[in-house]
Amino acid sequence: MPDFVIPGDIAHVIQIAIAPVFLLAGIGAFLNVMTNRLGRVVDRWRSLEAELSGCDDARRRIYVTELGILDRRMAHSNRAIALSTLAALLVCVVIIFLFTGQLLHVSVTRAVSILFIAAMSVLVTALLSFLLEIRISSRTLRVARDTLKHRT
Repeated sequence: MPDFVIPGDIAHVIQIAIAPVFLLAGIGAFLNVMTNRLGRVVDRWRSLEAELSGCDDARRRIYVTELGILDRRMAHSNRAIALSTLAALLVCVVIIFLFTGQLLHVSVTRAVSILFIAAMSVLVTALLSFLLEIRISSRTLRVARDTLKHRT
């Protein structure tokens, strides 16, 4: 017989907490994608900003327009990152409540339900913000393709 035996109640709480832990892993992967996209937008912003000072008026208008688009993309990315982080924090609180309720023998069913619903709502909002950022990005690429078609 093993020296360490997990009591049935705590084993059940660990089983219940596994799903939110997987959700945390998914949110972490999403945050990784979002921060990489934001980094690329910031890099493009910096390169345009550096070129802005030494260009003619026509090129300046094009760069300023693109900077406006990049600004909107950054806003959506930042919002998605902030909301995803909040969702991850709420999921962490759910896990804490699950274990605290078991340790203190207090019913946390309502609090866990409300927190989980809040986490999912915040995550949905983050995903919508991410979708808007992708939409702006792909619309910009489509315009570039149309410009290339007119030049040939």
